[in-house]
Amino acid sequence: MEFYEFEAERLDGTPESMEKYKGKTIVVVNTASKCGLTPQYKGLEALYEKYKDQGLVVLGFPCNQFGNQEPGSADDIEEFCQTNYGVSFPIFAKIDVNGSDAHPIFKYLKSELSGLLGGKIKWNFTKFVIDKTGKPVKRFAPTTEPSGMDSYIERIL
Repeated sequence: MEFYEFEAERLDGTPESMEKYKGKTIVVVNTASKCGLTPQYKGLEALYEKYKDQGLVVLGFPCNQFGNQEPGSADDIEEFCQTNYGVSFPIFAKIDVNGSDAHPIFKYLKSELSGLLGGKIKWNFTKFVIDKTGKPVKRFAPTTEPSGMDSYIERIL
């Protein structure tokens, strides 16, 4: 499979094909509202705003697998992202990123770009970059601030 063959549900429950993002540089990130890294939403939004006209999209996937840090409903998540960080990039329905119930997108990304824990995601705000051809090209650790991705994103756009 390739990235564009996957589908995910938006926060409102609407299914969305990743085909919609064909030809764009994509950052896929697992997010959480009650995490020490949650302020990265601000940096992700800044990255998106800076490069969206050049073809960048950030796709946020809330996940509650790490310390119960995303316990809210879809409405809670949407309100939190809007009110606190003005998030305008697409946010999807809450998913699992590890284990047998991991979303297929994350199973795929972990198999393409393993991290320090091999085929697992260590924590919230693990970031995967997919180039314009749909190839996963880089994985950034949860502690890497979005601003630390800037020069890499600029280079591959």
